[in-house]
Amino acid sequence: MTTELAKTFDPAAIEARWYAHWEQHGLFRPARPEAEPFTIVNPPPNVTGSLHIGHALDNTLQDIVVRYERLRGKDALWVVGTDHAGIATQMVVERQLEAAGDKRTNHSREEFIAKVWEWKEESGGTITGQLRRLGCSMDWSREQFTMDPHFTAAVTRAFVDLYDAGLIYRDKRLVNWDPKLKTAISDLEVETREVQGGFWRLRYPLADGVTLDDGRDFIEVATTRPETMLADMAVAVHPSDARYASVIGKHVVLPLTGRRVPIISDEHADPELGSGAVKITPGHDFNDFEVGKRAGIKAAEMLNMLDANGDVCQTADGRVPKEFLGLHRFRRDAVDGARELVVARLKKLGLLVPHVDKDGAEHDAEPRTIATPFGDRGGVVIEPWLTDQWYVDAEKLAAAPIEAVRRGAVEIVPRTWEKTFFNWMENIQPWCVSRQLWWGHRIPAWYGPDGKAYVAMTEADAQAQAGPSVALCRDEDVLDTWFSSALWPFATLGWPDADAGLLAKHYPNDLLISGFDILFFWDARMMMMGRHLTGENPWKRLYLHGLVRAADGAKMSKSKGNVVDPLGLIDRYGADALRFFMAAMESQGRDIKMDEKRVEGYRNFATKLWNAARFCQANGIGASDTIAAPPARLAANQWIIGEVQQTVDALDKALADLRFDAAANAIYHFVWDRFCDWYLELIKPVLQGEVDNPAASETRAVAGWALDQILVMLHPFMPFVTEELWHAQGGRADYPLITAKWPEPQADVSADAVAAIDWVIALTTATRAARNELGIAPGVKLAAWIEAPSPVAAGVLERASAAVERLARLAPVHVGAAPPGPAMQIGAGSDAVIVPLEGVIDIATEKARLAKAMDASAKEHGALGKRLANPAFVERANPEAVEKARADHAHHSSEIARLEAALARLG
Repeated sequence: MTTELAKTFDPAAIEARWYAHWEQHGLFRPARPEAEPFTIVNPPPNVTGSLHIGHALDNTLQDIVVRYERLRGKDALWVVGTDHAGIATQMVVERQLEAAGDKRTNHSREEFIAKVWEWKEESGGTITGQLRRLGCSMDWSREQFTMDPHFTAAVTRAFVDLYDAGLIYRDKRLVNWDPKLKTAISDLEVETREVQGGFWRLRYPLADGVTLDDGRDFIEVATTRPETMLADMAVAVHPSDARYASVIGKHVVLPLTGRRVPIISDEHADPELGSGAVKITPGHDFNDFEVGKRAGIKAAEMLNMLDANGDVCQTADGRVPKEFLGLHRFRRDAVDGARELVVARLKKLGLLVPHVDKDGAEHDAEPRTIATPFGDRGGVVIEPWLTDQWYVDAEKLAAAPIEAVRRGAVEIVPRTWEKTFFNWMENIQPWCVSRQLWWGHRIPAWYGPDGKAYVAMTEADAQAQAGPSVALCRDEDVLDTWFSSALWPFATLGWPDADAGLLAKHYPNDLLISGFDILFFWDARMMMMGRHLTGENPWKRLYLHGLVRAADGAKMSKSKGNVVDPLGLIDRYGADALRFFMAAMESQGRDIKMDEKRVEGYRNFATKLWNAARFCQANGIGASDTIAAPPARLAANQWIIGEVQQTVDALDKALADLRFDAAANAIYHFVWDRFCDWYLELIKPVLQGEVDNPAASETRAVAGWALDQILVMLHPFMPFVTEELWHAQGGRADYPLITAKWPEPQADVSADAVAAIDWVIALTTATRAARNELGIAPGVKLAAWIEAPSPVAAGVLERASAAVERLARLAPVHVGAAPPGPAMQIGAGSDAVIVPLEGVIDIATEKARLAKAMDASAKEHGALGKRLANPAFVERANPEAVEKARADHAHHSSEIARLEAALARLG
C-alpha cells in the first residue's frame, strides 16, 4: 500500500527524519564483509570550522560517489573526522581567556591544553552537524580526530621513521613568521593584500675610493623595506649590466651600521628596474636568502635584526646602533618604528634620494601599491624570519609520487593539473614542519645540555639513546597540522598496526576528491607520506574541483560581502536542491559561479518529481515488485524501459569518468523531459480506462518500475526526497533506498516501438515551437499533410493517430500533397509535415510583426556587438555590466534566428 503524499513538497519536513533513520540503523556502512571495498576519505575540516560553500561542493561530490558505489553493492567506507587545527583552535581558546581577563601564559602548558580539550568537547562538533544537514553518508561510527591517541601514536611513528631515514632534520632557514602569534605558519595561512606603501631610493657609498665608470662614488638601491638595511649583507647587480661591471667584487660601506659588504653579480637583479642594483638582506627576504646562498653566505652567518615580536634586536656582528634597538619594524600606535628612523637618519646624511612628483614636490618615497603578505589569523604583516626549525626533505620524498603519476599509477582528473603537479613537485622546497604553539602533536625530540637532539617514540627511548647520566629537555614545538593530516588515508584505518583489518581491506583508498587549492599542501604530501611509510600510493585517483565563486565570478570573501551561506540555501530550498546544483555545475577544470536561481530551479525539479509520484499514486501505481523490467507490449512502455536503460548507461559512464555535470544532466532530462513530460502524458489515456484492462495493468507495472529506477538513479544526488518517495510508494519498510540495488535493466525493447514514440515526440515538439513562433493558440487543432510518410510515420498514423491529435493537436493528418497556399513546414524525423495557415492567422500582419521585431532585435544585437568589441568597455566597465552585455548579445542572436525561422515558415 502506498502512503499518501502531502500536496506540496516540503524539504524541511523530511530531511532530519531520514538522516536520523539512516544513522541510527547503521545504513551508512551496512555489513558487507565479502563485498568489494570502495574507500574515500573526507578532507578533515578544522574542528573550529563551520560549513562554507566550498565544503558543500567538496562533500556533495564525495557523497554522490559513495552513495553510487553503495547502491552498486560495494563495501563503501567514507572516512570522516576533523583536524585539530593547531593555530585556529589555540586562537579560539586564547580569545576566550582574553574575554575573561585571562591569558594563556598565566597557565602551564598542560593546563592550557586541558582547556582546549574542554572547548573541543563542548563546541568542536559544529561542522559535523552541518555535514549531516547536507546529507553526507559518512561512517560516523568511526569518526576520527587528529589528536586521538591512536592518531597521535601514528604521527609520532611517522616522525621517528622519517628522522631515522634522514628525511627529517633541523636547519636554519627563512620561514613565514607571524609576529603576533609568534609562530611559523604555512604558505596557505598567508594572504596577500594590496597596501599603500613606498619605494625608497638609498645611496650606499663605495669603499676604498672606488667609483663607477660615470664617476659616482656610490651605488643607488631601491627598496620597499628601508628598515632591513640594518641587516644588509650585499648589493647585487646583473652579470650583464655594463654600468656595474667594474665594481663587481668591490665593496660598499653601509650607512648607519658601517658594515662593509660586497657587490655581487646575480641574475636576481633586474637592470630595467630602478637603478638595476638591489640590496640583499638574506635574513629577511626569501629571494635574498637564495641570492645569499648562491653568493656563499651560509645560513648560520646570515644576519637577523628582528626578534619574535618584530622588534629590532642586535645583529650577530653588533653593528646596529643602540637608538634602533627595541623599536618595532614599522610605525605602531602613533610611535615611529625602525623604518621611519632609518629614513630620517639617511635623509640627514644626504643618502636618501627624494622622489619628485609631477608637480615638482619632493617626497621621501615614491608612492606604490605593494602586494604584502599578512597572516590570515594574526592579521599582521608576515616577517620572513631566520630561525631554527624542523624540516622534511620534500625533494627526496617527491620522487616516488612524481613517478607514480607519470606511469599512471595515480590518475589526476582532470589531467590538465598534471603539468602544475610536476612543476611544483620538481621544484619543491624543504617543508618546515615545526610550529611554536602549545596545541598540537608535540615533536618527539629531546635535547641534551650540548644541544644534541634525540628523536624517539618516548622519553624513555630518548634517554636510552642519550645515556642515563644525560639530562634531557623536550622540544617545545608542535608539528604543522599538514604533517598529521598527510597521514589521513592510512592512519585513520589503523596504521602503523600491521594487523589492522581495515587497513588491509581499504588501503590504498580508491579516490580522493579535493579542491585544487590544497593540491600541494595536502594531496601531494599524502602521496609523499603514503609512498614512504606504507610503500603504496594513498589512492588510485585524485579528482580536483574548482572554487565556488560569487555570481559575478569574483572570489568570495567576507570583506567583499559576497559570501554565500550554504545552510541558508538549505533552509530556503532544501539540501537536495543545493546538492543537485553543485553536481550540475561541477564541470572539470572550471570554477562554479553561484546562482541562487538555479538552486531554486532544482528545488522545483524535486517538486516536479514529487508531483509525478502523486500522479502515480492517484492512478494506482505503486512500488514495483521486480528489479528487472516488467514485460511490456505497449510502445510507450517499451520506450520508457529503453530510456531507463540509456540513462543508466549514461550515468555509469559519467560517474566512471567523474563527469558530475554530465551525470546530473542525464538524470535531470530523463526525469523532467522523458518521464514527467512525455511518458506520463502518453499513458494517461490508458490509465483512464478500465482498471483491470491488461494494457492498464501492464502500464501500472511499468510506470511503477520506471519510477523506482528514477528514485535509485537520482538517490546519490538527491537522497532525501528519493528516500521519502521510495517508502511512500509502499511495501518497503525493511528495504531502504540507501542500500537498494543499482538498476541493471536488460529488457529486449522493440526498435520500432521506440522509433514510433520518438517520432510522436519530435512532431509534437516541433509543432508546439512553430505555434509559439507564429502566435497560434496551443489548443487550436490544425489539419496537416504528409506527402510520402516514412514507415515510422505511417505506422504511427495507422495505430496512434489519437496520440498525435491529443499531444500535437494535429487532426486530421492526411497522406498526400498539401493544398496550395501559405503553410508552415514541420520536421519530424525524415518526414516533412505541412500545415496550411490560410484562415488560421493573418499572414500579412504576422509577417509585418515578425519583420519589425527582427529589425529591433538586429539593431540591439549590432549595438551590443560594437560595445563588446571595444576593449575599453570590456576592460574598464563593471564586470556585471560586461556580463549582462554578453548575455543580452547572445539573447538577441537566438531571437534573430527564431524570427528568421518564423518568417521562413510563412514563405
